Amino acid sequence: MIEARHLRVLRAVASTGSFSAAGRELGCTQPAVSQQMKALESSVGTPLLVRTGREMRLTQAGEALVRHAAGIIAGLTAAEEEVAAIAGLRAGRVRLVSFPSGSSTLVPTALAALRAAHPGTRVFLEEAEPPNSVELLREGDCDVALAFRYEGAAGAEEWDDLVVRPLLTDRLVALVPEGHRLARTEGSVAIGELARESWIAGCPRCRGQLVEVCEGAGFSPRIDFATDDYPAVVGLVGAGLGVAVLPQLAVESVRPRGVRTVALEPAVRREIVALTLPDLAQVPAVAATLDELARAGARQSAAR
Repeated sequence: MIEARHLRVLRAVASTGSFSAAGRELGCTQPAVSQQMKALESSVGTPLLVRTGREMRLTQAGEALVRHAAGIIAGLTAAEEEVAAIAGLRAGRVRLVSFPSGSSTLVPTALAALRAAHPGTRVFLEEAEPPNSVELLREGDCDVALAFRYEGAAGAEEWDDLVVRPLLTDRLVALVPEGHRLARTEGSVAIGELARESWIAGCPRCRGQLVEVCEGAGFSPRIDFATDDYPAVVGLVGAGLGVAVLPQLAVESVRPRGVRTVALEPAVRREIVALTLPDLAQVPAVAATLDELARAGARQSAAR
C-alpha cells in the first residue's frame, strides 16, 4: 500500500535530485529519506530511482508515480483541511428532527446561539413525533432527534442504545375556556372534575396519555375533536367547544387566546430529551448542537 508520506519524499527527491537535499527540504536526515524510498519501492514492487554518479534519476515507474503524486497529495491536503474545519466547527452539518412544540420553543433559541458561536455549522430541521423521530435517528436519516416520554410509561429502555441528553421536564396542564367554572381556580384541580366535559385531543401520543390519565381517575373522556395542530386545539377550547390537556411546552408554543390554563393533580410530566447515536455524539457539530439544546431547555425551565 502506498503511503502519502512516502509520496511526499519521492516528490522531494525528484525535485531536488538527491536524498540529502530532499532531507533538508523535508526537515529529516538523509538515512530517513533513503529508508522511506526503500519502503516505497518495496510497496510498488519496482525500482523508482536510479543513481547516476551523485544524482538521482527517476525510472519510468518513478516518473508515473510522481505525476500522480501531485494530485493525490493535493486531494489529501484538501481532505485534511476540510476535516480540520469540521473538527474546529468552522464547518459542519447537523440534521435535526424535532416534534412541533419543540421546534417552536427550544430549537429556535438553540440554533440562534449555535449560529452565533459557530457560523460555519449548518443545521437542517425536519419535524416528526416520537417514536418516528427516533427511528429516523437509528436509520441514519438524522443526527439529533428531539423526543419525549411520560414519567412512569412503559418502555423506558427503548433508548438504551442511544445517547440521551435531558433538556427539561414538561408538565401537562388543562385548558378551559375563559368563562369556564374552573377558569379562575387558583392552585391545582383534580382531572376528575373534568369528567363530564367534552374533550379536544392532541397528537396521537398525547391522546393516548390523556385517555390513560383519565381512566386512572375513573372515567373515559368523551373526545369530540382530535387534531395534531396545537393552535387548533387552543382555538377549539377558546370557542367553548370543550376542554383539553396539553403539555406546557405546547401551550407556550402558541398564543392562547380565550383560554385559561389550570394545573392538574395528580401531576403528569413528560421528559424532553435530545437523542443521538454514541458515535455521532463525538462529532463536534453534533456535540455543540446538544449543548445549545440543553442550554435552551434550562432557560425555558428558568422562565416558568
